Amino acid sequence: MRKLVHADRVIRHDGVLGDAVLIEDGVIVAIGEHAELQRPNVPEEPFPGATIIPGLRDAHFHPIWYADLLDGISLKSATSIAEVQQRLSRAAEKSPGRGPLHASRLDDDHLVDRRLPTSDDLDAAVPDRPVLVTRYCGHVATANSAALAAAGITAATPDPPGGSFDRYESGEPTGVLRETAIGMVVGAVPRPRVGVNELLHAMRMLASLGLTSIGAMLRFGDEVDAIVAVAAELPIKVHAYIIADTPEELRTAIDSAGGRLQWQGIKRFADGSFGAHTAAMVEPFTDVDTLGTLRLTDYDRTLAAESLTLGGDVAFHGIGDRAIAAILDQFEELIADGWSPDRFRIEHASVLTGDLVERIAHTGVIASVQPAFLPSETDWLEARVGSERMPRTYPLRSLLDAGALLAGGSDCPVESPNPFWGMAAAIDRAGIVPEEGLTSAELFTEGSAAALKQPRPLAIGSPADFVVVDRNPLTATPDELRATTVLDTYVDGTPVLVDRTLPWWDA
Repeated sequence: MRKLVHADRVIRHDGVLGDAVLIEDGVIVAIGEHAELQRPNVPEEPFPGATIIPGLRDAHFHPIWYADLLDGISLKSATSIAEVQQRLSRAAEKSPGRGPLHASRLDDDHLVDRRLPTSDDLDAAVPDRPVLVTRYCGHVATANSAALAAAGITAATPDPPGGSFDRYESGEPTGVLRETAIGMVVGAVPRPRVGVNELLHAMRMLASLGLTSIGAMLRFGDEVDAIVAVAAELPIKVHAYIIADTPEELRTAIDSAGGRLQWQGIKRFADGSFGAHTAAMVEPFTDVDTLGTLRLTDYDRTLAAESLTLGGDVAFHGIGDRAIAAILDQFEELIADGWSPDRFRIEHASVLTGDLVERIAHTGVIASVQPAFLPSETDWLEARVGSERMPRTYPLRSLLDAGALLAGGSDCPVESPNPFWGMAAAIDRAGIVPEEGLTSAELFTEGSAAALKQPRPLAIGSPADFVVVDRNPLTATPDELRATTVLDTYVDGTPVLVDRTLPWWDA
């Protein structure tokens, strides 16, 4: 079936293509002027005054975490440990029983206490059931005594590979868990599985923001099971990167894909985050004398090779320059074995000192970047990395000028899922090293489409995945971009925006 969608203009990052899109059976068959594309008996869907843009793709997203957060305990706006305690106490009262409480999005840099809570702090609020509070980066958390006990963590428990327990001088754990240590508690006091309705609600909210595809980071097990349960009803396309620990887990995930859920590859971690002081750095952090945590091992290369052999890609999380160099060492070995460079992604690629920009561009691997990190980290980024490393922190312009392929994402719910906020941050960078700003929105269209192995967006022969918005993003200022309203979202030629008033974000 054919139909014609028209507005004031149809644009890609490279300019105006016309004012109408002709669709047949979910595929774009023509783009041009409305008057020339009109056909007898072809229905039309007009959007006067609006702009048609490519469907927006978020290359790095955590959909289960996001759906869980929408109905969970958010500590984003908490300004003190006392307020954290109050919120946890209220949550316990609203949910009586002995089941675990999970809270997230805590930002200790915005607490007047200027520290993470300890297990003693959490015990004072909720002493009789397990509690786990996760920092908004997801790389450090605090467990109360009940949660530590459920996981069997004591002073005698050694630090796990790739993680650590903060300890008092006596050796007793403070309750603060870093990197893989978090998983020990999550395994003992898991979150309730996200329901089908909650997850579909979250996916519809993403459509209301103009997202037609996401690169979904999914832990094998409950997270994969949750997305598989809604695969037949997904309003947008989900490309799954599995956080897997064995080849068997990868194979199981592949077999479960279907509908708008596509298996895309494996996700592994080379280090942690700035906020947790676990990003693996060549030189120590400026505010704490640590080089962070390098998690990458030879086994990660083995799993990467397995993913490639099974037809998938490889996405390695790397924030610190030491981690990124180690990732590139492994990627270059695999590329030398004959694998195509575009099968490899570095997630975040945050600190690129020395020759790392040039190495990324030269090897042809994809830099999966999250511009919205910049406004969130304005208050403390330089304190972490120091003034000398700032020019090479999130160096988006340098990467692009060197010829690297950049894919845009949000890392939601670490940051807002709104792609227009990400576009704006890529341009103005919240004033942080402004010369590294970008001038076009291709990060969230062509760049992310390439990373997800999709055809060129808004092109003849490509799926009719596009968005109708109330303004021209090519001429909008960063503030105007942030205020963009999505009028409709099309996936495979079908409008999927059912409610543009959905509450999509809790700031």
